[in-house]
Amino acid sequence: MNRNIVLRLQLWALRALRRPYFDLPLIAALLLLALCGLVTLYSASDLDRHLVLSQAARFLLGGVLMLAIARIPPSVLRNWTPWLYAASLLLLVAVAVLGQGRGAHRWLNLGVMRFQPSELVKLTLPMMVAWYLHARELPPRWLSLAAVALLIGAPALLIAKQPDLGTALLVAASGVFAVFLAGLAWWRIVLVLGAAAGAAPVAWHFMHEYQKNRLRMFLDPESDPLGNGWHIIQSEIAVGSGGWFGKGWHHGTQSRLEFLPEHTTDFVFAVFSEEWGLIGVIALIVLYLFIVGRGLMIAANARDTYSRLLAGAISMAFFVYVMVNGGMITGLLPVVGVPLPLISYGGTSAVSLLAGFGVLMSIHGHRKLLPR
Repeated sequence: MNRNIVLRLQLWALRALRRPYFDLPLIAALLLLALCGLVTLYSASDLDRHLVLSQAARFLLGGVLMLAIARIPPSVLRNWTPWLYAASLLLLVAVAVLGQGRGAHRWLNLGVMRFQPSELVKLTLPMMVAWYLHARELPPRWLSLAAVALLIGAPALLIAKQPDLGTALLVAASGVFAVFLAGLAWWRIVLVLGAAAGAAPVAWHFMHEYQKNRLRMFLDPESDPLGNGWHIIQSEIAVGSGGWFGKGWHHGTQSRLEFLPEHTTDFVFAVFSEEWGLIGVIALIVLYLFIVGRGLMIAANARDTYSRLLAGAISMAFFVYVMVNGGMITGLLPVVGVPLPLISYGGTSAVSLLAGFGVLMSIHGHRKLLPR
């Protein structure tokens, strides 16, 4: 009996490894990026093996989840989407009641691990928007846009209340990308952007003081160099001191001498820039662009509207995470606490990102093969 079970498991494993369900160039790029992240973390943490092994274990968990999701047909994912979205909303409500964290309550304690539901929403929200638009006339009209606004607004507001405005905006952006890819008319886009700009002064009055300070420091970090402006100033020093070729691995002074705050999480890109210089940064950005381009290629070849919108939204959101973190560490954008994908230390973020790439591989592996 046990032998039959073992044989069945072996057969299932062999079937799971069949090539058509996996995009090998994308897997190779993600593996290279993860290795780059572990090397960078080992240096940024001052050779802390425990931290690196912890991150490697999360990469392993995310990789297994990615390969498992890749085996699930997009039609099944589409059927599960409303339930996954509803579950993620319930988790956000649970965070509002039972959440833990320093200052902001963003985490749920599951006993064996802590979990950040807002990272899950980065995947379930574009899935839900794509699910809603799949069966409707495209480009979407005002009624459909109003419904989508509710789908996006509900989780975004719950995340903003934690408070985590940066993640709330990125979550909303992942849903907006799906709408944009649905063929939204440019005049509607201009109207929406105009309305958002007009609401900005009102939103200012509802922001927390630390959020207002981040915007003030973005405009003039030198006004409080030893306080609120410290993060941006030290990050810019780290980036600038890297020069063309960097100071070398584990030779960056800003992180090793503790000048650079959050050097294993939000500002790990500054550590990388100081150690590897402009050439290293360009190489890393090229790797990110390859991953994004591969995702958009998968979206272009998708077999249905749901798959196309979802793959495109996941790819564009990934690109925005990179650009926001890069803008943050160079002073081109306010500090919003956005990690660098698969480089910054963080378990929930890494697992949810790899799960998203599993969805991309599912769409790629189950695409309709058109005759020549």
